[in-house]
Amino acid sequence: CGKGRRINMNHLNLEEFERKIAYTFSDKNLLILALTHSSYANETKKGSHENNERLEFLGDAVLDMVVSEYMYRHFPKMPEGELTKLRAAVVCEGSLAELSRKLGVGRCLLLGKGEESTGGRSRDSILADAFEAIIGAICMDGGMEAAERHIMRFIPKNLEQRESLGFRDYKTAL
Repeated sequence: CGKGRRINMNHLNLEEFERKIAYTFSDKNLLILALTHSSYANETKKGSHENNERLEFLGDAVLDMVVSEYMYRHFPKMPEGELTKLRAAVVCEGSLAELSRKLGVGRCLLLGKGEESTGGRSRDSILADAFEAIIGAICMDGGMEAAERHIMRFIPKNLEQRESLGFRDYKTAL
């Protein structure tokens, strides 16, 4: 992928997607990797590591760290158990999938034919994993500060909504 070259991915080019996520990659290959599902990598005979799973692993850790630090600073009286429950609700699959939908991540994913035909572009698990992979890619490309800036565009609003709705841990209540 040449620098500055437009790459069309399912009717959305990388430059347009970078505008949506408010981050421009120095290494566009990291963004492509973040958007590459294992089904696509398997079908195109890429190596087992040429999909977004490793970036997802990194992004998950970065997301947990950034959200935990934010919550620690902004909820000084909240006990550890409540912090843990609230963080889990904020970074859960459903929340991350919704953020992915708002950014149009599903339209950009590189999926194998099977995932494509069974609705993979709208599947929560795939969207949430891609959201974390994008965080991992931003971290690798621009460092922890860039990843934190990206995360902080979404998380405070998400936390405020959950707290204003009277966050409930229904599983514990049950």
